[in-house]
Amino acid sequence: MNQKTATARLSIISNSFLIAIKFATGILTGSVSIISEAIHSLFDLVAAVIAFFSVRIADTPPDDDHPYGHGKVEGISGMLEAILIFVAAGFIIYEAVLKMLSGTEIAFPVAGVVVMAISAVVNTLVSRRLYKTAKECGGSLALEADALHLKTDVYTSVGVAAGLLLLWITDIHLLDPIVAIAVACLIIYESYEMLMKSVSPLVDKRLSDGEIASIHEAIKRHHDSCIGFHEMRTRSAGNVRYVDLHLELPKYMTVEESHRICDEIETDIEAKLPKTEVTIHVEPCTPDTCGSCDHRTPRCG
Repeated sequence: MNQKTATARLSIISNSFLIAIKFATGILTGSVSIISEAIHSLFDLVAAVIAFFSVRIADTPPDDDHPYGHGKVEGISGMLEAILIFVAAGFIIYEAVLKMLSGTEIAFPVAGVVVMAISAVVNTLVSRRLYKTAKECGGSLALEADALHLKTDVYTSVGVAAGLLLLWITDIHLLDPIVAIAVACLIIYESYEMLMKSVSPLVDKRLSDGEIASIHEAIKRHHDSCIGFHEMRTRSAGNVRYVDLHLELPKYMTVEESHRICDEIETDIEAKLPKTEVTIHVEPCTPDTCGSCDHRTPRCG
């Protein structure tokens, strides 16, 4: 089992544990905010399971039917996770409104504070592990999405704990459903952010400005050999980046020299952006560009 899969499995185990203690505490206390957190963790578990299988599929080598690999599976999994989180938020709001209308009081709020504190600590540790693994593996959208779930769960757990603590001090039980609705609103925002990030690679959105700047910098290092480049296109699929461009070289260069320069540029780009596949189309210089560059020789004609 590789590092990405092992880390995704850790998220499944931690979420399963938190779901159990949150549901038990929520039923014991009658707190809708704790139950809302249990539902949040339940959907986090579903997201973790999706991430677990998606990273395994995404790492499958290219085949005859999928010559570009299976990286976009991670984008699809991110979309599913975002939709699930949005549904969870709607259910939480529904339950909170019912709680406000019924006016039911909760018992043992301190128990809820303790459970939320445990949840915050566990999710902080697992989220950091997920982010670290995603970065070490060249960027995994599925692991990043799962880490974002848990990071948001930390904030909501702290919010619920604060609400329960305030309820215990003030005895204002209306605070419980209000905190639950606030948690749901944060979850809705989280689902929107995740959906936008997941859709981008599926519609072949270009790489970020920082990544494109790194590509330009790598190419410009070879200004003594190449005249310029144009028609550069970029996209990503899972944790793999794709770059293709037209490179203009002096027309007197041999095929061997041109190939060597292309290999060097590809190596420099991949050094700055790991797991990048570069395709270069070589073009000879034109009279206009060659006439103003440092490569003009009698052979240029």
